[in-house]
Amino acid sequence: MMLSAERKREWAEQGFFIIRGFTPLEDCRAMHARVVEICRLNAAGQHVPNVFVLPEKKPNPVARNPEDHVGKVFRLHRDPIFKKLVEEPAVIDIVSELIGPELDCFVSQFIFKNHGALGQPWHQDSYYFAFSTRPQVGVWLAVTEATLDNGCLHVMPGSHTEPVHEHVPDGRPHAQYGYTEIVDYDTSKSVPVLMQAGDLLVFHSHLMHRSTDNMSGGIRAAMVWHYTKSGTIDQTREKFGHQNPSHDFMKIERRRAAED
Repeated sequence: MMLSAERKREWAEQGFFIIRGFTPLEDCRAMHARVVEICRLNAAGQHVPNVFVLPEKKPNPVARNPEDHVGKVFRLHRDPIFKKLVEEPAVIDIVSELIGPELDCFVSQFIFKNHGALGQPWHQDSYYFAFSTRPQVGVWLAVTEATLDNGCLHVMPGSHTEPVHEHVPDGRPHAQYGYTEIVDYDTSKSVPVLMQAGDLLVFHSHLMHRSTDNMSGGIRAAMVWHYTKSGTIDQTREKFGHQNPSHDFMKIERRRAAED
């Protein structure tokens, strides 16, 4: 899958585009089931190689299972189910057109966003990516429907042309670990990104975006991963004084598309 002229225009002008119906629903369900399994193994004290499970800071009063207390699960792109997705030829073709043919995946996360979970305030991903090259490309797969009620993303079209703005700590009670926010930019013209399960959002790492709280009775699940040029140097320790436990650089091995 190569980039159409329309998607190239959207990328240049808006900093994002959406591919509807990209992933079959059965694949979304399989990813969700695998992450639930990981959460339950982790809660039982069993070692799950490589992955990093981040609990939700805000208590969930309707929680019944271990995954109901989880905010995000990081470092999934070496797990076979998720590795196949991250190395999907249709995705790699697109990202290669945007930032070059040699790619690393360095962050992957499954976001549960259970009932009542807080959204993430306005931010640019490049603030968290203290790297020697820019931009990075984010890929956001809706594993469940993303609606206004359950806390869909909102984006500020065209903000990818901005430099990385100052981010201040998120001062809300129960704000998730490490959350910061942009407070010096007018986001009044932002737009919600409403998605069905299987839809794919591709976005620039300078694009300002946020999500809102999940006020629905269910979850808003998503799988998110990021690519950078191979050879990129991670300078997180120099910027923040510590390594980011979610970073795990993996060189992308290209797979031939089935129709080839």
